[in-house]
Amino acid sequence: MMSHLKLSVLDQSPVHDNQPESSGLFTTIELAKACDEAGYHRYWVAEHHDTPGYASPCPELMVSNVAHATKRIRVGSGGVMLPHYSAFKVAETFKMLEAFHPGRIDLGIGRAPGGNPISSSAISAPRQTIPAEYYPSQAQDLIGFLSNNLPSEHPYSRATVVPSDVGAPPVWMLGSSDGSAEIAGVLGAGFVLALFIGTHDRPPEIIQRYKKAFQTGGSLENPEAIIAVAAICADSKEEAEYIASSHTYWKVQAFRHGARDAFFSPDEVMVKRKQLSLSDQAYYDETLATMVTGTPEECQSRLEQISALYQVDELMIVNVTHAFKPRVESYKMLAHQFGLSK
Repeated sequence: MMSHLKLSVLDQSPVHDNQPESSGLFTTIELAKACDEAGYHRYWVAEHHDTPGYASPCPELMVSNVAHATKRIRVGSGGVMLPHYSAFKVAETFKMLEAFHPGRIDLGIGRAPGGNPISSSAISAPRQTIPAEYYPSQAQDLIGFLSNNLPSEHPYSRATVVPSDVGAPPVWMLGSSDGSAEIAGVLGAGFVLALFIGTHDRPPEIIQRYKKAFQTGGSLENPEAIIAVAAICADSKEEAEYIASSHTYWKVQAFRHGARDAFFSPDEVMVKRKQLSLSDQAYYDETLATMVTGTPEECQSRLEQISALYQVDELMIVNVTHAFKPRVESYKMLAHQFGLSK
């Protein structure tokens, strides 16, 4: 069944099948090739520092490698955790990427640490971590550096980001609530609402506020919003939930207890889930309910409902599993169901 929706991918570079950590970097490349062939619109890579289960702390390196390994798909960061870095340096990095892959690069940014406090502190050492309240001005500087049009009164207006003869990749701001929505609008950036993070309510009004706040002259000419959602497609609803159990259990341990472990197999999770407290079991069920799981037809129906609810024409699919094979198959099944490659 053909659909008007564009589907994209957010890859957190999970480590599959109890393999060494670095293997997650190579499965990202393998999955990106498959999603490029399947007709997905974008492929974004995440940033995680010192986080068991996730392989990549450097999205800019993954963007380079993914873009080189693919042919058509747009490639970007989902995202660079900007408070860790100099806006000028991030602009230089992504202008370089744009030079090598013109018209295919996206720059997604966020304000979360992407790791534990010790690692976050170590990234900035011996300097202090940039406080979160500077994030809006950092994002504004980043957009200005990319297009080399900072206001004349800006202290770094005469600093030129090279190569200066290539275009500026569009900037997207990521958020799991309404915190960045209006900032993205005012700065003329794209906005991605991450439904896959947390279980709190994210009403459609968030996207409406972003669109209402949007001002031209920034990174995009028109407001563009994407909803990022966890989705696993399989031959049955039961199988999809079984596959999803690894990530669901990881989230229970990470968000309820601050414990970040490698991903357990679904068989292991079935045993461990019975040992959870009643409140943790309730959180497990609540977390699983935020994921789109089921057959291709069931997933398409639910994803189109989300698209209609938020009034967006693009969804970004997050899919974290213990084994690599069902993850690839899930993306392929969704692509076929939506008729992406036709």
